Amino acid sequence: MLATFSAALQVKKRMAKRVLKMSGVHGIGVGYRDPAHPKKGAAVIVYTDRLVSASTGLLSATALGKKLSVPVRIVKTGKIRAHATDYKVRIRPVIAGYSVGTIEGSGTTGLIVAPTGAPATRYLFSNNHVLNPSNTDNREATIQPGGADGGTVAQDRIGRLYRYVRLNRTGTNLIDVALSLPTRNNLLNPRYATVGVIPGHVTAYRVGEKLKKVGRTTGRVNGTVESVYTDLQINYGGELGLLTFEDQTVIRGTTPVSLPGDSGSVWLRQSDNYAAAVNYAGTADGRLSIAFPVQWFMQVFNTRVARPSGAGKVLTVNTGSSPGSYTRQLTSEELVRLRPRTTRIKRS
Repeated sequence: MLATFSAALQVKKRMAKRVLKMSGVHGIGVGYRDPAHPKKGAAVIVYTDRLVSASTGLLSATALGKKLSVPVRIVKTGKIRAHATDYKVRIRPVIAGYSVGTIEGSGTTGLIVAPTGAPATRYLFSNNHVLNPSNTDNREATIQPGGADGGTVAQDRIGRLYRYVRLNRTGTNLIDVALSLPTRNNLLNPRYATVGVIPGHVTAYRVGEKLKKVGRTTGRVNGTVESVYTDLQINYGGELGLLTFEDQTVIRGTTPVSLPGDSGSVWLRQSDNYAAAVNYAGTADGRLSIAFPVQWFMQVFNTRVARPSGAGKVLTVNTGSSPGSYTRQLTSEELVRLRPRTTRIKRS
């Protein structure tokens, strides 16, 4: 009998804590048993440094007390790291896909967004580790291009850190997000590099979904959602060190899709340009992008994709037929836990 995504998700949840403690294991999620043949059903996917037997006691569904025939697919990867360095150019007004950051380094402008109910107001969205490398309420200056690209506060400041969700060094994380408030609204242009104006964002996406994005290092690239509900340990380096993330998305490219400097870049659906996922980390070879749903960011900050006239649409995706193969919504408890911190700065 073929394994369903619901069954695979149940097994993954039972295995996750134990498997992530194994030496050389970096993540565990839910995806296709054979991506080339989706009709073969679902599997638990384990991301490791080396190929090991999926029939070992630790990785066996029956050993976990589950009478489920759920295969385990082992995917060999290097260590997964957050990215925020490399080089790109200055652009005014700023659009999604271009270098942004602080004097400490550079990442990618993910989207230009607007608060729900105030579509004329614009914020710049990227990762917290791009716009707020100290992970504190320090009102850090946002510069474009970022510091790794030669940007300076004196010449290239476009705004300051406004709101962010603090990365948790001791518990689990779901998102890596921050907003920058521009010094002037017209410094931000609600467009996406090579694409133009995007229509909005989706509430969910599925395993096998075809996506594309623009990042300041890799440029325009394509990828396919390989797994969802993936728990990962990601090396941020410095004081943050190794952080644990839950229920993340792994997106695979045939060429590098997530290299240093691509952090913050946003994946769009290939079919219609709706924003889907936020890249924030990747493997050393760049072929795997680690991401979370754009919908989570929008839920936490109560924002929408900004458009030249009005706010973008929210495209609700029906996940009822196979919930384990689609990303989920944040719960009310998670929204309370992820309440953003505000630096309460004023426009200058």
